[in-house]
Amino acid sequence: MAEPQAFFERMSENRFSPTEHTRGPWDADSQHAGPPAALLGRAVEERPGAREDMRLARVTYEIVRPVPIRPLEVTTTVLRSGRSVELVEAALAPEGGAPVMFARALRIRTLEEPGPAVAAGPQVPSPGDTAETPFFAVPWDVGYHTSMDTRFTEGAFREQGPGTCWMRMRMPLVAGEEIRPLDRVLVAADSGNGISNVLDFRRHVFVNADLTVHLHRHPVGEWVCVEARTSVDPAGIGLADARLHDEKGPIGRSAQSLFIAPR
Repeated sequence: MAEPQAFFERMSENRFSPTEHTRGPWDADSQHAGPPAALLGRAVEERPGAREDMRLARVTYEIVRPVPIRPLEVTTTVLRSGRSVELVEAALAPEGGAPVMFARALRIRTLEEPGPAVAAGPQVPSPGDTAETPFFAVPWDVGYHTSMDTRFTEGAFREQGPGTCWMRMRMPLVAGEEIRPLDRVLVAADSGNGISNVLDFRRHVFVNADLTVHLHRHPVGEWVCVEARTSVDPAGIGLADARLHDEKGPIGRSAQSLFIAPR
């Protein structure tokens, strides 16, 4: 049977089977954190009783351990519910195992009538004028690196320093289901440290233990841009900080705390 062209297959309401398209660049048995981050974001939005007049404004992920490529279960819990703000926790765990990733999402009530709009920053060059940019060498043929269309307007995966990269999903998050705006952001946002790497990945590990995404609006269109910068302290702690854009302009920011070590 052919592998489905999606990151996950839905097994039941809260159970999902990852496909090989989730595979990250470092371990053949582990996922890139982008697809499971998007899966948790979707669980927050589609949980029973979720209010349609609220939208995700901030989500913070704690990556407890690498997310395996094996069936996973998603659970959600409302930690705080108010008239204008709610806090929701989602957890992702292998069947029969302890959670490997947590998300805490802050959702804020939207206005019934449009309010004032204030520009949040400059636009970046359009992806339409940029050629597709290859990933660095990965030891397997199929994975996250082949499931995303990536186009740099500054830097490259194979160059050290700041980078600005447009990213587009080549397939749905869940087989047979429509791609949502939040899917597009969260699948891409965890790539900030790779886009703006400042160390030789053949000599150093620079993995993120968390991810925080702030959004003042959801994206429009297929493309999300990650405009990233990485800073590293000699003690071995780093930060990848990124502005997030769509083709209409800024949509928010993301940040990753980095663990740095020699290989």
